[in-house]
Amino acid sequence: MTAIRDTLAALAPTAGAVVLLMVVTVGVLTWSRSPHRFAPALAVLRGAVQLGLISLILGGVITSPLWVTCALLVMFAVAAATATRRIGFTGPHAALVVLGMGLGVVVALVVVFATGAILAEPRYLLALGGIVIGNTMSIATLAGRRLRESTLERWDEVEGWLALGARPRQATLDMARAAVHSALIPSTDQTKTTGLVTLPGAFVGAIFGGISPLEAGRFQIVVLASIMAAGALTAVVLVRGLAPVRVRPDPLN
Repeated sequence: MTAIRDTLAALAPTAGAVVLLMVVTVGVLTWSRSPHRFAPALAVLRGAVQLGLISLILGGVITSPLWVTCALLVMFAVAAATATRRIGFTGPHAALVVLGMGLGVVVALVVVFATGAILAEPRYLLALGGIVIGNTMSIATLAGRRLRESTLERWDEVEGWLALGARPRQATLDMARAAVHSALIPSTDQTKTTGLVTLPGAFVGAIFGGISPLEAGRFQIVVLASIMAAGALTAVVLVRGLAPVRVRPDPLN
């Protein structure tokens, strides 16, 4: 009982800060009459529950290659399903998302661990794999949504190209290229401003864990390069698969 009380006492400041931040978030969105004003707060609540559960689970499997691989597969499945739902849930879309994200994640991890940039240990595989999977999910979502939105906005132009005999891929070529660029902007800006505007969580966490700032910086630049490579592969594969459009797409929710 004493251990439980000590744990709850240690978590009290964290819980208080999170609750106050959620109140601020909901209050601001309510004042501005924004739609879905409770969505961010519910996302934080859901994230807290999920992090609590995964922390308990990973404490016992972080040194096991088999269980770490299983954990990464679950993360990847959830990430791919989330991205697919955001761009329009169909079988072909799901296959493209899985292919693009899978290729990006695998190539990035193979390069990092094969070159020895990071030791090939389960804990590092889990850390880097989780970060890369999360970022490729966001990039896939941005790329797919941007292509669909721009195709819808410029449908008259697409129809004109098709009427002139252009292939469907040619009719949306400019939009596809712009979608890839737009999807990579957040990751590119984060990478460019690292150390000047932001201190990434992996970098700060490594320092808090006792690693020297130089070693933490070395790990972080590997992480950022992995995100860029995986994101580029994800966006290009996904957009090239989605680009041949023959009928006007439905608006996204």
